[in-house]
Amino acid sequence: MDVTFAKKLAAECFGTFCLVFAGTGAIIINDLSGGAVTHVGVAMTFGLVVFAMIVAIGDISGAHLNPAVTLGFFLAGRFPGKAVILYIVSQCFGAILASGTLFALFPNHRTLGSTIPAGSAFQSLIIETLLTFILVYVILNVTALGKEKGITVAITVGAVIALSALFAGPVSGASMNPARSLAPALFSRQLDHIWVYLTGPFLGAVFSVPLCRFIRKSDCCRTPLRGVGYNE
Repeated sequence: MDVTFAKKLAAECFGTFCLVFAGTGAIIINDLSGGAVTHVGVAMTFGLVVFAMIVAIGDISGAHLNPAVTLGFFLAGRFPGKAVILYIVSQCFGAILASGTLFALFPNHRTLGSTIPAGSAFQSLIIETLLTFILVYVILNVTALGKEKGITVAITVGAVIALSALFAGPVSGASMNPARSLAPALFSRQLDHIWVYLTGPFLGAVFSVPLCRFIRKSDCCRTPLRGVGYNE
């Protein structure tokens, strides 16, 4: 492994740590403070931390911060298969470090910000699939061809995540991210419905690529872009 790729993995680990620490930390503090952060505040926290991480590390690793996004870039032909597993491992490791830190700080919190269906598991599975479908589709489009501008990507992706959390958070948790859901579930032992959040986002990523190719130019998902993933 060369130093450049090691830096990419470190950036993904750090970025996902920040995402989970800030996002699920906002949920925990909102619960413990009697709602001082508010649902809107939690949703904005997720959107803002993603915005900040894309600006901070987007030019290093692409700031995927999410195994489903990494899968989407791979299926779109913008990311090499040999790097997928290592990216996902780095993201999950960063998420686990964040949840471990929050567990040490708030050991008595029941869920640690885990995503738990408010209704049926099937309902949340469909919602998570659709939300991630939209998220990955937007990411593929906003980074396509000449539209790849760091600040534009950061604003757009952060806005989609905040919007999704605003309207769907009370139902499914609006995870859209297997690493974000897995880490707090491990520490809080809220594992009954973890399959929803490991399956839905990956399905959404898979479905988004054909639509992107259909709507845009047929070769748009084969164009190598700077700052959206691993560049050899």
